[in-house]
Amino acid sequence: MRGAELTPRQYVVLRAVAESDDPSQTTLVEKTGIDRSTLADIVRRLVERGLLQRRRTRRDARMYAVRLTEAGEAVLKSAGPAADTTDERLLSVVPQRDREAFVAALSHIVDALGTDQTKLTS
Repeated sequence: MRGAELTPRQYVVLRAVAESDDPSQTTLVEKTGIDRSTLADIVRRLVERGLLQRRRTRRDARMYAVRLTEAGEAVLKSAGPAADTTDERLLSVVPQRDREAFVAALSHIVDALGTDQTKLTS
């Protein structure tokens, strides 16, 4: 994501924010599978770059909700084609007839493991 100067994880966080309605950082942990401390650091960096806005939630003053800024929307939009190209390059090694099953299997693995990182080392 050099053109947008985003790491893959930053892109994933921006995408998750764009696909949610003012998500909390806890929601982003659940959606992305990124551990809480790493996600907090990514959000902090994206806020510093002006790509995200962070504010306390109305329901719980201890929680932050995040939202894309206009600059964040623009960066996400400009990074989209590179992400799509990368996805296609990765999938190109899987025969076309097997891709749907392959992606479904990956989704099943992610769903089964969830954010419980201990399952990855057991």
